[in-house]
Amino acid sequence: MDHFLYRNGALYAEDVPVADIAAEVGTPFYVYSTATLLRHYRLFDEALDGVDHLVCYAMKAAGNLAILKTLAQAGAGMDVVSGGEYLRARAAGVPGDKIVFSGVGKTAEEMRTALQGGIRQFNVESEPEMEQLNLVAQSLGMVAPITIRVNPDVDAKTHAKIATGKSENKFGIPIARARAVYARAAELPGIEVVGIDVHIGSQLTQLEPFELAYAKVAELTEQLRADGHHIRRLDLGGGLGIPYTRSNEAPPLPVEYGAMIKRTLGHLGCEIEIEPGRLIAGNAGLLVSSVIYMKSGEGRDFLILDAAMNDLIRPAMYDAHHDIIPVIEPAPGVEQRPYDVVGPVCETGDTFARQRDLPPMASGDLVAFRSAGAYGAVMASEYNARPLVPEVLVNGDQFAVIRRRPSFEEMMNRDTIPEWL
Repeated sequence: MDHFLYRNGALYAEDVPVADIAAEVGTPFYVYSTATLLRHYRLFDEALDGVDHLVCYAMKAAGNLAILKTLAQAGAGMDVVSGGEYLRARAAGVPGDKIVFSGVGKTAEEMRTALQGGIRQFNVESEPEMEQLNLVAQSLGMVAPITIRVNPDVDAKTHAKIATGKSENKFGIPIARARAVYARAAELPGIEVVGIDVHIGSQLTQLEPFELAYAKVAELTEQLRADGHHIRRLDLGGGLGIPYTRSNEAPPLPVEYGAMIKRTLGHLGCEIEIEPGRLIAGNAGLLVSSVIYMKSGEGRDFLILDAAMNDLIRPAMYDAHHDIIPVIEPAPGVEQRPYDVVGPVCETGDTFARQRDLPPMASGDLVAFRSAGAYGAVMASEYNARPLVPEVLVNGDQFAVIRRRPSFEEMMNRDTIPEWL
């Protein structure tokens, strides 16, 4: 469910015509719906009603300060994976005790920043990281709260590039070694064990992999408690998928996910943390673009847009599907035709869709990529010296630019020419 609907033949973002935003901001741009962000956050929060819990938004999905502040004011915590994300979360008003620090390569400086600024916990990914964190915490006269991320060797049944819970993946500690690693953690004076962390991947469309992983976590919790550890918090990661195509079987709902968590882990009496990102932000955003040219090729037609792979890299990187719709609703009965939808970057990989059925399009027409709110703007680049895409947030009948498009002069002024040139 989102708040991007046709009204009287025009696509609206909540109560704002998308074409009006395009006229003021120019294309391409991202637009997010406040109502959709809040609705999806609350679905997760309500799904865990009756259980001590915290929903920590995985801000790597979409990290604009306005988005973070919107969710923080609704009560969300944040899951961060870098020092920069930590600082963005704090700048958005998120208190340190609601920030979880994940990621496989935390540096000593990032650890120091989070400890001094306040942190709920570090999700430790390796033994060397744990030893380093202990040294940093001791140097500050502090104790670092941690969970240890275990790798349960569960197939998430998702794209290979976003699967994280198999034994060959770089994430976490093999679950078979967990008891030994927890025993070492108990010996370190700068470390306080508070729980267990697990995350098996992103864009999961079935509950079975989650349930298999959580069953292993439940068993490990009992073992670690028997070993004398005070396991009081379970960080279950995120990963619940969204329907990128309307023809696909719908992924499980947050309420079904929450019921499964209660069924598999509720008896342990632990506080539950979940870290959804894609399901909160994905359907809350569109990428809006203009048609530059319609080009007839050998046996196929191309729609050349002003958006490119540097603006939305998911199709090039993951062969990902995004529904593409015209901003002006086609009249009933209009015959559609297949187009290859491409951008202007000088790579064949700059292709959003092949032989996608769309109504007849012409130069200047606006199109919108659905489900582009997650891993869209945050993964954008300035490849081909193309400015980063502006971001817009809609709230009812209001909209605001929450990141403007930089000028070419601003982009070039970041470069420094050495004095010998």
